[in-house]
Amino acid sequence: MRVCHIVPSLEERHGGPSKSVRALANAQAAGGESVELLATLEPGQAMATGEGDAAAIRCFPRVTPRWLSRSPEMRRHLAATNADCVHNHALWLLPLRYARETAAHLGAPLVISPRGMMSGWAHRHRLWRKWIAAQFVHPGAFAAAAGWHATSKEEADDIRALGFRQPVCVSPNGVTLPTEAELAAARRVWGELCPATRTRPVALFYSRFHRKKRLKELIDLWLAAPRGDWLLLIVGVAEDYTADELSATIAAAGGADRVAVFDGADRPTPYAAASLFLLPSHSENFGLVIAEALAAGVPVLVTDTTPWSGLAATGAGWCLPWTDYAPALATALATKPAELEAMGRRGREWAHREFSWTRSARLLTEFYRHLRHEHT
Repeated sequence: MRVCHIVPSLEERHGGPSKSVRALANAQAAGGESVELLATLEPGQAMATGEGDAAAIRCFPRVTPRWLSRSPEMRRHLAATNADCVHNHALWLLPLRYARETAAHLGAPLVISPRGMMSGWAHRHRLWRKWIAAQFVHPGAFAAAAGWHATSKEEADDIRALGFRQPVCVSPNGVTLPTEAELAAARRVWGELCPATRTRPVALFYSRFHRKKRLKELIDLWLAAPRGDWLLLIVGVAEDYTADELSATIAAAGGADRVAVFDGADRPTPYAAASLFLLPSHSENFGLVIAEALAAGVPVLVTDTTPWSGLAATGAGWCLPWTDYAPALATALATKPAELEAMGRRGREWAHREFSWTRSARLLTEFYRHLRHEHT
């Protein structure tokens, strides 16, 4: 089957889809499908190369207005492409318009992955802009979709709640379990970058520095009470805030010895330095960093606006409302190290069992075939 994936960006600063869409395309190509992955890129920048990409990956320059991921070169390429299914990832930007045009031209089914953009807080945030995008940036794209891809049951429910009745494939993101050697190497790097991680227990926040993640609220919560010898390590990609801005805010509050902030660009993932992972997000369709933390053997404490209610049943962490986050944080920090390690082992086993890219790729490929059969 010939599959064309389209995503606005593969740049790390744009969060989870930059990794998950690429991994999905590669897993489908490794499974024998003919897969092309198209993205836009800032002019003059080179695409980050991936070792052993099985999919054909092409990036096209953005032009003004670049914030809409406008790319005439991508559009021209798509006019000459040939695919049995067109799968667009993310909403509100011009690549979805290009995907709709291509699917209509080819008579192929269009599949849309909202990638969290129809979930809870994310959908309500700046709703007027989203209305304008649906009417004028990619008009008719939602109605033209043959099917939707959700990464969790909760995201599928969000799609249904907005009135869409097309078929929905629930296919979670996959995650690759790091080896012990990879974890040890990352631990050494972070020990050099932040020597306190060698001697103190670490609670880690690792995600985009975006207000959706409740990052500033987490900092305030951390500094509101004594946390013993624990260090809050904040690592991520600048968006609403930069690492320097956050560090200055923390220093002004007298918390410089309790919280450390780093830009995560071009650095190994910091899970190996942590004993606990924190993500009190307003909204997540999947939360790839949560799965990655579990895969690295780190227990997690997240809000119930992420689709991780199974944490309690597996004994790998906590998932609860933001209103209960403060007492839960105190409980997690008071948990004995041996129990946290046991929780981490259970989480790693769960990630290995349930979140495979091979499984996710197979589910979606079968979905494409079903839609194509219905489309013809």
